[in-house]
Amino acid sequence: MMVEPKKPFMRKPPPKNGDKKPGDRKANRRGAARLAAVQALYQMDIGGAGIDDTFAEFESHWIGNEVEGDQYLPAEAAFFRDIVSGVVRDQTKLDPLIDEALAKGWPLARIDAIIRAVMRAGAYELEHRKDIPARVVVSEYVDVAHAFVEKDETGMVNAVLDQIARQFRADEFTK
Repeated sequence: MMVEPKKPFMRKPPPKNGDKKPGDRKANRRGAARLAAVQALYQMDIGGAGIDDTFAEFESHWIGNEVEGDQYLPAEAAFFRDIVSGVVRDQTKLDPLIDEALAKGWPLARIDAIIRAVMRAGAYELEHRKDIPARVVVSEYVDVAHAFVEKDETGMVNAVLDQIARQFRADEFTK
């Protein structure tokens, strides 16, 4: 039960210069890993698939492969695995953080499953991946959300992740 992006987020862009292949940049591989992680988390949430089966499916079938005529970017596998396994491991801590950042009357359980996956992955990175600037994490997950939903929902993703970022990385916002 794979959710497809509404935009060609994972298609390889044309190379900017002739000597580099598209997808070779670390940022591209990490962006592809984030999108794949969100799709994997969604699939696990909706379909109840286990983490090992999900890793096997994504790494053999989706990441870096052509699927139904679309060429998907290669993803940084270790980064993909870190996000998915981290969210699964820490979900009972992440969900209350997200619930707290959501508007009153909008518990996380009421939010669409793909947006839950985006917020969980973003919250995990904000808490645990201090090697990546908070503003980059928020921006990347807003971009991931744009691949699936309309602007109103991406604004909610931005607001929630920004609030969580300021909680975990306040020092990055006072500079």
